[in-house]
Amino acid sequence: MLQRVIEQAGVLLPRSKRIPTERRLRGWLETLRLRSADYVIVSFGKSGRTWLRVMISRLYQRKHGLPEGSLIEYGNFHRRHSAIPRVLFTHDNYLRDYTRNGGSKSAFAGKRVILLVRHPADITVSQYFQWKHRMREHKIALNEYPARASGVSLYEFTVGPSGLPKVIQWLNEWCAALDTMENVEVVSYEHLRRDTIGTFRRVADFMHAGATDAEIADAVEWAKFENMKQREAESASDSGRLKAGSVDNPDSFKTRRAKAGGYRDDFSDAELATIEHQIATTLDPRFGYANETRHQEVAQ
Repeated sequence: MLQRVIEQAGVLLPRSKRIPTERRLRGWLETLRLRSADYVIVSFGKSGRTWLRVMISRLYQRKHGLPEGSLIEYGNFHRRHSAIPRVLFTHDNYLRDYTRNGGSKSAFAGKRVILLVRHPADITVSQYFQWKHRMREHKIALNEYPARASGVSLYEFTVGPSGLPKVIQWLNEWCAALDTMENVEVVSYEHLRRDTIGTFRRVADFMHAGATDAEIADAVEWAKFENMKQREAESASDSGRLKAGSVDNPDSFKTRRAKAGGYRDDFSDAELATIEHQIATTLDPRFGYANETRHQEVAQ
């Protein structure tokens, strides 16, 4: 509700001031929630956050007898049962508009943070389909994506300013911040795919959820790709987050492919060489993705 009020807050302002004002207001709201959050889950968009959110939601639903269907969203589960923590999910893309701290992560100091990362090329490809088939026009303007009518191709989007450069800068800022933060658990989408039970167990333990093996297994099963895809087609989530843009268009689903390294299926060899060179030369190697790209180039 408050998000909608914030969207409408700048209606009477000149067009040049609407977007900056809304971004600052969103940053202000996020700052307030961050201060009182028990846990913070940070990711760039299209890094698997909804998948992780569904597992966390299912875990608390089963553990505390909450109804199925809803997704955890900051304090909504906490209001139903005080033992459930306040969990803030953020893409960390508005805070700086309010704090004016640039890429600094000082606002997260003292917080228990789960940093969810993913290969930047997979993020960018998923962002393209989100932009093309799901993103509201207002969000396109708010986040400075190209106009949909521009006809930007997948490759142009990927190597352009809204693609890899934006994702890599975000990842590099967080990589630099890890040296100064005490309570951060880094979770990669790739590890979550490879060992879902083991990786989700690590998340649940970091959140002091007291989860049993049966509860972990149930949450993982509930959030399997096939189950999420079916619920999205049926619009089963009361939050609207799991809802296809069009059930007749597979690319409009939020759970579109669920594949690590899938970006390699979408480009020519020459395009891949450019993309992987960009990652290898500009991404901080500590997440492993730049090294992985170099290894692939050598293998080829």
